[in-house]
Amino acid sequence: METRTVFHRRLRAIQDDIMAMGSMVEKALERSIEALKNRDLSLAHQIIKDDQKINSKRFGIEEDCIGLIATQQPMASDLRIIIGVLNIIAELERIGDHAEGISKIVLMIGDEPPLKPLVDIPRMAEKTISMLKQSLDAFINNDTETARRVATEDDDVDNLYSQVFRELLTFMAEDPKTITRATRLIWVAHNLERSADRVTNICERIVFTVTGKMEEIGVSKY
Repeated sequence: METRTVFHRRLRAIQDDIMAMGSMVEKALERSIEALKNRDLSLAHQIIKDDQKINSKRFGIEEDCIGLIATQQPMASDLRIIIGVLNIIAELERIGDHAEGISKIVLMIGDEPPLKPLVDIPRMAEKTISMLKQSLDAFINNDTETARRVATEDDDVDNLYSQVFRELLTFMAEDPKTITRATRLIWVAHNLERSADRVTNICERIVFTVTGKMEEIGVSKY
């Protein structure tokens, strides 16, 4: 009984670290779009620098999980949770990479005049961040219903991405001088679309953790 108590205490600590990592990733995405909207190169540099903190958080959680397996002899259901955790933090780290990627694009754009008012890209970011927050809440609460619902919301991000892509292609077709600026915005939108796909992967891992079944609950169109 004492061993089980230790196991669950350490597992709760790992879950707390996941929520902290998730908060870091959410902030990185939010700030990357803020840097884009405001042409804030200093902020973009800071986001790129801070990505190392997200990576370090992932490695720390991985080490804790390995230690838990090595010292606590987890049962099959416990091991499933740990495997789910390892997959989730990998997806979180990659979302952080997408935020870093957006920040690098901001540096490429520099002080160029905006091609168009940013409307759909911030909407993509807002939707993706909302999905991420909900997925992490679902993880903590073992809430498969919310996880499944959030995965379906990826379609909304895909639709916004298609809209952004078509609009920017129109700009490029009408004026070849806009190709570079339009392409960079497409890269930003693609990073957001991929981030939402990563959230869908997190939702699938939540379902696996709770039910033991691997299911594809969100299928990307791209």
